[in-house]
Order: sequence, then C-alpha cells, then structure tokens
Amino acid sequence: MNIITSIFLGFLQGLTEFLPVSSSGHLVLVQSLIPGFSQTGVLFDVFLHFGTLFAVLVFFRKEILKLPLRYYLFLALATIPAALIGYFFKSQLESLFTSTKLVGFALLVTGLLNFLTDKTESREKELSFKNTFITGVAQAIAIIPGISRSGTTIFASVAQGIDKKTAAKFSFLLSIPAVLGANILEFTTHGLNEIGNYTYYLTGFVFSFISGLLAIYLVFKFLTQKKFKIFAYYCFILGILAILL
Repeated sequence: MNIITSIFLGFLQGLTEFLPVSSSGHLVLVQSLIPGFSQTGVLFDVFLHFGTLFAVLVFFRKEILKLPLRYYLFLALATIPAALIGYFFKSQLESLFTSTKLVGFALLVTGLLNFLTDKTESREKELSFKNTFITGVAQAIAIIPGISRSGTTIFASVAQGIDKKTAAKFSFLLSIPAVLGANILEFTTHGLNEIGNYTYYLTGFVFSFISGLLAIYLVFKFLTQKKFKIFAYYCFILGILAILL
C-alpha cells in the first residue's frame, strides 16, 4: 500500500459509508477487481471507519449532548442485533468479504431499498422502542457487504412511518456504537502490532473524515429533494457489473 492508495480508500470509505451505496461492498470490489491492488486488511478498514465516526461526531456536535435519555436508549437497543451477530459469527462474516458476486446481488437489494425510500412519503410517527429495534435488525442485516447500512436503516425507519430527516439522523447516530464496537473487537483480536505504517492509516482516517462530512450533507439534501432514487440507479448498475465481472 502507498499514500495514494490510502487517500483513495479513505475518500471512498467516507463517501460510501453514509451515502446509501455500501462502503464495505465498494471496498471489496476495489480490492478484488483492480489488477495489482493488494488487500489492505481488516484493521485498515477499521481506521477508515474511525474517520467516518469522527465525521458524525463533528456534524452532530451541537445535538448529541442535548439528546434526551430516551434517545440514547433507542440507540443502545438498536445496536444489540448487529453486536450479537458480529460477536458470535465474526469468522463466518469475514469470509463474505471475498465474493464480488455476493456484493453484486447485495447491491441490487440496496438499490431496491433506496428506490422504495425515495417513493415513500414522509410521515410523522415518533421513534419508539419497537421501531428502533426493527431498525437495529436492519442494521444487522447490513453487515453483509453490498447491503448499505445507511440505506437499510433509513429505509427501515421510513417504512415504519418515521420522517425521512429523523430516519437519517437516527441512522447516522446509530453508526457511533456500531463503529466503536467493531473497532474494539478488531483491536482485541489483532492488536496494534499488526498495523504497520501509521502514515497510511492516519491518511486514510483524515480523508474518510472529510468525505464523510460531505456524504452526510448530501444524504439530507437528496432526501429532502426526493432524489434518493439516484442512489438506487447507481447501485443497480454497479451490482450488475459486479455480477458480470
């Protein structure tokens, strides 16, 4: 890996983490399909996720500390399904990150969810323990590479009658415990000694942070302008290409 690779993957991760197009799916495709491109490893991906985590904290910095206790309980409850699956099926899940065809079919599913989100009218139903838990189950399904975490969780909330802006905000904040949990698990498993050149990892972190901020802004903009179907078309095209290649 070199500095150009770190910049490219950092920018790609930040942009695709919050845009509903699956960051994990894009990384699998890039690492598998570009000739001569070496696998960067799970820990490098974790550092990229740290960059997007920081982007969420900065974007919502004025709101996070003002959220009511009930909202934090919603986030905790919604985190449980993915945490359980990630902990107990970690080795099985890692094997999924080698199949480009799986990513292709998963992207088609993501595209469909994005299309349905765009066509669903916003309602004013409030967050509850029931609907946030269902959104958490959707997040657990999104562990599969190619299934967008943001796209799936936003759709799950909107389909239950949650306002689109509220759904997007909950999806982004829900990424905080998810990313923290994944980082803790990976550092516990691999340790810091396997990281290697810190320059590449920190570069990836910075660029994933910057592009993550941009992506959050774009999601809100596209949701309010009813242009979410653009992401659906993108996922359909990329998914078909991944299956054929």
